[in-house]
Amino acid sequence: MDLKTLIRDIPDFPQPGILFRDITTLLADPQGLRFTIDELARRFQGQGIDMVVGPESRGFIFGVPLAYTLGCGFVPVRKPGKLPGPVHQREYALEYGTDRLEIHQDGIQPNQRVLVVDDLLATGGTARAVAELVHQAQGELVGFGFIIELAGLGGRKQLPPAPVETLIIYE
Repeated sequence: MDLKTLIRDIPDFPQPGILFRDITTLLADPQGLRFTIDELARRFQGQGIDMVVGPESRGFIFGVPLAYTLGCGFVPVRKPGKLPGPVHQREYALEYGTDRLEIHQDGIQPNQRVLVVDDLLATGGTARAVAELVHQAQGELVGFGFIIELAGLGGRKQLPPAPVETLIIYE
């Protein structure tokens, strides 16, 4: 299946000069959505994954059905103040300023095998921060799964050593 045909391009969003890759059209397509989850699952099947970790909000969209398909748990990574229990936190750089992500301290047990899933790999800052949270929680990073990669932004180079699987690559 050519998933690129299910991604809508929105020019000049969220600001002039940006070409936004909109996944809502993929989400609305039953066959495309099923293929996306099944294909990510196929790429990570048999690797003994205990937990899928996904940052809000689009990491939730793909992470939960992927965890279900792989037969493992899901742990959300949230913006500050959204999780009720004790958290690990990681600050990371944005184009202008910084942001922070949090994960429950008991979300990942030591040595659990963890897959990080999100919709997009761009500069790699978010995914790297999530990987650092996995490490802080003493989990074992198995790999990264993304729907889209914007290869020209060099996000892979920012990630720690682990397999990276993407379904759609834009140069």
